[in-house]
Amino acid sequence: MTDPTAAVLLIGDELLSGRTRDINLQQVAQYLEPLGIPVREARTVCDVQEEIVAAVNDLRAKYTYVFTTGGIGPTHDDITADAIAAAFGVGISEHPDAMRDMAARYAAMNTEFTAPRRRMARVPHGAILIANPVSGAPGFQTGNVFTLAGVPQIARAMLEDIGHRLETGAVIHKVTVRGKGLREGDLATRLGEIAKEFPAVGIGSYPWYGSIEDHGVALVARSPDKSALASVQTELETLARSLGADPEITT
Repeated sequence: MTDPTAAVLLIGDELLSGRTRDINLQQVAQYLEPLGIPVREARTVCDVQEEIVAAVNDLRAKYTYVFTTGGIGPTHDDITADAIAAAFGVGISEHPDAMRDMAARYAAMNTEFTAPRRRMARVPHGAILIANPVSGAPGFQTGNVFTLAGVPQIARAMLEDIGHRLETGAVIHKVTVRGKGLREGDLATRLGEIAKEFPAVGIGSYPWYGSIEDHGVALVARSPDKSALASVQTELETLARSLGADPEITT
């Protein structure tokens, strides 16, 4: 596999209401980028099973991998596991390995392994568990869909049990040329010319504005071709200097 792609499906009413700010998309994308697996699409859906099923089936048909976050906790609105099972047309029940590990963990904490907690051991039939070193309740892989917790700390920890399962693509190298005082309107024409001259390099322009004294543009170039990327870096530095900025470089 040379060009794997990924999508992220964020699940939860709390995200759509604005009550909770998502950072899982950023975490997943940053984890996958060094593996050469770009995230091509992200969606957010509510806690409605039909909506989750439709989104999962659409995304898993379009992309190599799908990562879902949220909805695998112990409460009534944690319906992601059931939705994944429905999307794949399989049953769902308590996984014996998950039950064993979770029972041992709660016993060690002198905490009752209640029915709501047992809900977190339910996974679609045929799914492979994803380890959760933070709180114990596992995620799971069903086909090309990886189902992670919504709590960012747990979702990030779960990713460590996923990397070895993925077929990687070409590693994307990146360089950022940051110019204080630059304005997009001044550099747009030349930036477009550079993009046409180097079609193998993706170039993005990202302005920031902190105050009148603190503003500018960060020019970010990405490519699997190190040689082309180096050439583009030189062009971007030259562009920044031509507009009176002293370029700051990060990779």
